[in-house]
Amino acid sequence: MTGVPASAAGGPRTAPAVRQAGLWNIANVLTMLRLVLVPAFVMLLMHDDGTDRAWRAFAWAAFAIAMITDIFDGHLARTYNLVTDFGKIADPIADKAIMGAALICLSVLGDLPWWVTGVILFRELGITLMRFWVIKHGVIPASRGGKIKTLAQGTAVGMYVLVLTGPLATFRWWVMAVAVVLTVATGLDYVRQAVMLRRAGLARERAERAQQAERTARDTGR
Repeated sequence: MTGVPASAAGGPRTAPAVRQAGLWNIANVLTMLRLVLVPAFVMLLMHDDGTDRAWRAFAWAAFAIAMITDIFDGHLARTYNLVTDFGKIADPIADKAIMGAALICLSVLGDLPWWVTGVILFRELGITLMRFWVIKHGVIPASRGGKIKTLAQGTAVGMYVLVLTGPLATFRWWVMAVAVVLTVATGLDYVRQAVMLRRAGLARERAERAQQAERTARDTGR
């Protein structure tokens, strides 16, 4: 042994091992918390047929915590490289679960028209399926409009969870109207992006096949 590092002696360098994020990291824990909050939220909201103001206030608190964790878990995962396969699957499921549960429960209680619930859920599930439809061609990034839509939905649903009367009840109707308009508008924009992304991907695949066929023809003609 010379005591000289291999890198200094001209030997091969060994690439440093990249630490993979474990399952039990703060981002995934927040996602799991959001999943656990879904049944708790439903029980709180539906207690005594949704007529108890106190229980609905507790339900609002659970919903608010779920919405807040939705903001922080993704930020933490990206900032501190805590992205895992579990997080990629569980995070969108948790998002759709808490929002879907809130909308359906509110419609069951008669506080929210079923058509509103149908429009929002159809959009959310449709866009999720569309992402899988074009995933081999690329990823549709979250847009600013989509983030504003999520904020509007969360605010509107949270206001409907609470027992509001008078001007506040009227105001929440307008907030929900804005959320529905944003839901439809951003959904149509995602459809446009998906179609363009798929067309570009298919065109790229055709070009690659044509180049491959041309190379094969040249090699065969030699």
